[in-house]
Amino acid sequence: MFLSDLKVGDRFRVVSVTLGHEVGRRLADMGFIRGAGGTILRREVLNGPIDVNIIGYEVLLRYSEAKGIVIEKVGAAAPIVPPKKADSKEGRSGQTMPKMPEAGKASKDKSPAAQHTIRIGLAGNPNSGKTTLFNALTGSHIQVGNYPGVTVERTEGTVRRGNSDFVFTDLPGIYSLTAYSEDEVVSRDFLLGLKGEKPDFIIDVIDMTNLARHLNLTMQLAELQIPVIAALNMVEEAARKGITVDENILARDLHIPFIKINAKNSKGVDSLFDCMLNYQKYLPKIDEEKHPFVDYGEEVEQCLARLEPLIVSDTLPVPARWLAVKLLEKDKHAGALLKEHTNLSAIKSETENAVRWLEGHYGKTSEIVIAEQRYGYIGGAVREALTRTKQENETLSQKIDNIIMHRVFALPLFLVVLYCIFQLTFSIGAYPQGWLESFFTWLSDITVQHLPDTWFRSMLVNGVIAGVGGVLSFVPLIVILFFFLSILEDLGYMSRAAFATDKLLHAVGLHGQSIFPMMLGFGCSVPAIMASRTLKNKRDRIITVLVTPMMSCGAKLPIHVLIAGAFFGEYAGNYVMLIYACGVVTSLICAWILQHTALRGKPTPFVLELPPYRLPTWRGIGYHVWEKTSDYLRRAGMIILASSIIVWALGFFPLSSQEKGAEQMEYSYIGRAGKFIEPVFRPLHFNWKLSVATLTGFAAKEVVVSTLNVLYSGEDDDTNISATEEAIRNDTGMTPLVGFAFMLFMLLIPPCISALATIKNELGWKWLIFEFIFLFALGWLMAFLLVQIGNLIV
Repeated sequence: MFLSDLKVGDRFRVVSVTLGHEVGRRLADMGFIRGAGGTILRREVLNGPIDVNIIGYEVLLRYSEAKGIVIEKVGAAAPIVPPKKADSKEGRSGQTMPKMPEAGKASKDKSPAAQHTIRIGLAGNPNSGKTTLFNALTGSHIQVGNYPGVTVERTEGTVRRGNSDFVFTDLPGIYSLTAYSEDEVVSRDFLLGLKGEKPDFIIDVIDMTNLARHLNLTMQLAELQIPVIAALNMVEEAARKGITVDENILARDLHIPFIKINAKNSKGVDSLFDCMLNYQKYLPKIDEEKHPFVDYGEEVEQCLARLEPLIVSDTLPVPARWLAVKLLEKDKHAGALLKEHTNLSAIKSETENAVRWLEGHYGKTSEIVIAEQRYGYIGGAVREALTRTKQENETLSQKIDNIIMHRVFALPLFLVVLYCIFQLTFSIGAYPQGWLESFFTWLSDITVQHLPDTWFRSMLVNGVIAGVGGVLSFVPLIVILFFFLSILEDLGYMSRAAFATDKLLHAVGLHGQSIFPMMLGFGCSVPAIMASRTLKNKRDRIITVLVTPMMSCGAKLPIHVLIAGAFFGEYAGNYVMLIYACGVVTSLICAWILQHTALRGKPTPFVLELPPYRLPTWRGIGYHVWEKTSDYLRRAGMIILASSIIVWALGFFPLSSQEKGAEQMEYSYIGRAGKFIEPVFRPLHFNWKLSVATLTGFAAKEVVVSTLNVLYSGEDDDTNISATEEAIRNDTGMTPLVGFAFMLFMLLIPPCISALATIKNELGWKWLIFEFIFLFALGWLMAFLLVQIGNLIV
């Protein structure tokens, strides 16, 4: 029978996985191997996603993936029963231990004072606490940039200890060194030294509550022959579950140092530094006949023994044995490392023969064979080192999920969560927003009182203060929105959101994980577009990138609030929520259209780990909010300032001795430009000021508000947002219908330059041009239909 046949509460044991290469390999990495036991925790309605507890942690699977997992139903708890470890040691000759660094000698001296740079890659499974440990290790000494040649962000932190500079690189989470998505490839290439220097150490962060699954990655890292330190994290959480681990036994059996830590309170951090400086002291005594490599059993080892000598080369950047294992796993990225190898044809032939023989002998794909043998090697050490003193009852996370992930109410609850976030954002943010408005009004008044009536005063008041001040007044709203999104992310709710929305997203051609970038899109389109690289399938990634800009980002929020405040009064918040809903609905419709036209293809499997709920730390939330807000201000600040001055200058010159106020604005360069392009927007009933604001908004959507503040300050010498709202409301031709059409238009037209550049980096010029034309046409058409139909009804 298959996993899809089971009901909630049924226990099972995995017999085999009959799915394709990539999804089968990923499931094996996540513990779906022969003998692994689990339980069905919950199922969505109408054959939606299934929540499975497998070897102690939760995984979300789509119904179609569950149909490819052969199981046997059991009546009691089904613990993992790893494959029997082979006794043969044949085929291991010629291997040498990696050369371990001496204290303080991880890399060459860089000065006569014998100061050393030690490079450390921080690796681990997703949700292992890796980034929390990175923050604990580095404090505030953090730099954010891009990995060479790709758009994936790299986060580095440098800490001085004694005469050594420790440079930590926080790598994207991975389950194994077989990579499928761009961020996984980046992690693997960094560890292999393909993007620069190899790390001197690898710190592998391990969740103690899921030891067997995390050690699967640890042993792959050990095969790279780079010193590995295993950091056993979440000690307190494991203790609450009655789990204790003897790190000395693990070190003895697996031949690498194990150090217990608690990343949240920095416990064990000093031991990690000491281990890197004195690695030999922490390294367990090793029998020369035993090496820190996995014994894959006699059959596999014989295949490796034939393949490895063909691969050995001084020009290879990786160990020959590691590469031989990856070839048996059909790792296409590993195979690319051999394209210049002199024995390429012989290696290909031997690999094909070995894979064919293993699959015939075991009756399953070779990558599954390797995964099962690795788990079998790990299993003995885990059984000896791990003790469980408590019965595994329903956890608090599972009790909460019984409500949050209810098969009927999960999606409505998700929508309620979003509604509450936006309502709280507007209600709480109104206070600091009002304070900032008052401050800039006071600053404008002071400037007017103390400077003579010249062009310079006009530039300061109507250009700099009106433009920049108008945008900064909305920063509190953006900070609060980032704050709530960071809480959801750190709590672990994002995976629950994927469970709740996958059925709907799958129906329109999106992947359940597309909910991550789409929700991030409410904050900023740039990181949201970049987040799409976690999607494994190129088609899913393209569709997600194309529809994510339809989410109303933080830069569009000030536009919506300004226009809604001008026309809808006390109901402004509801209309802003309505425009957010329009963005979501439009994105789903467009995704469905793309799926059935330009981007046809088979659906991508849905396999996602469901982390337990964890309380966010104030430090972590503060870091996320500061990082995102400061990045927002950095990118937009200079653009807003420059644009505000340019818009003011174009609206101030040429001067007319006869025209004043609004008439002078129309006489100015910007007025003439607005009149010139007004025919394009006349069918939408947009006046020349809205037309000009649209053009400036292509630089950054924040500039739309500053443009309107500057343009309308010609009628009202005041920088207060409320005054701008009143001026818009009193403008001839501006009606609530036109105002909402402008909100809809600004929601759907192409995003800012930064977001467009990100789309180009992610997808290339072809899709960038398509996106620009598609979104502008879509925004214009939707605003046109709204105004025309609205006028017929009204």
